[in-house]
Amino acid sequence: MAQEAVARPREETLSFWKREQALLKARVVDWDTEAWQRDPAFPGLHRVGGVDVSFVKGDSIRACASLVVLSYPELEVVYEDCRMVSLTAPYLSGFLAFREVPFLVDAVQRLREKEPSLVPQVLFVDGNGVLHPRGFGVACHLGVLTGLPCIGVAKKLLQVDGLENNAQHKDKALRSHEHSTKPLYVSVGHRVSLEAAVRLTHSCCRFRIPEPVRQADIRSRDHIRRSLGGPGPQQESRSQEARRPKVGPERGPEERPGEGRAPEARSPGPRTHTKAPGPGAQEQ
Repeated sequence: MAQEAVARPREETLSFWKREQALLKARVVDWDTEAWQRDPAFPGLHRVGGVDVSFVKGDSIRACASLVVLSYPELEVVYEDCRMVSLTAPYLSGFLAFREVPFLVDAVQRLREKEPSLVPQVLFVDGNGVLHPRGFGVACHLGVLTGLPCIGVAKKLLQVDGLENNAQHKDKALRSHEHSTKPLYVSVGHRVSLEAAVRLTHSCCRFRIPEPVRQADIRSRDHIRRSLGGPGPQQESRSQEARRPKVGPERGPEERPGEGRAPEARSPGPRTHTKAPGPGAQEQ
């Protein structure tokens, strides 16, 4: 049975969130801090992570938080952690991190405790980094709290000063491959430059979405499906869930999961956006 939506936070809570964002924003590092980031071939990079939160269809409280780690450059999943969670904060545009990041930080901490050798050297986040109304999106928030290099990859453009959602901006946005009609918005999260973030995003795209985020999404959906015992899809991704009516302003812009274990290796079927060609691949 679907649970009722979380109520809009009170004004004092919103004020606290804004102050917290401002404090954490001061700790963002928007340049390359690792030697492997400075070479276009990324020598020394062996593990890339991805995080995602998928929601139970028709339910704004129950969700699945997923963290996966892939080998690089093979892009094969070597670790996954999918957990059902109960959200305590509503979705409000510009404050996504307060809704989702606590569960993702927990997932990173579990990995550090269980399999420290598999901690990713960089995390791809399904959301924005500094490409955010206050310059501090979910990728920045997660990066600062975990200390990991993070890259924000969003499918929609948030309303940010100096950027307009028009045909001209779409010509400059990153596309995963030359036939893609849907752009991606890559931005700095933490401890990585925009140039390195764009290059790495490009190299991790087999489909439209970078493989670490794509695998985190696939596995979280499958985990919900198995947890609910349904024969077919019972959930939706955050991007789909965001289209449903919500409390507060509207948001602007197939494989087996596990519970924090290393799966068998298998082949998986302001600083703003920038343009980059992509490899030949189908869109998804």
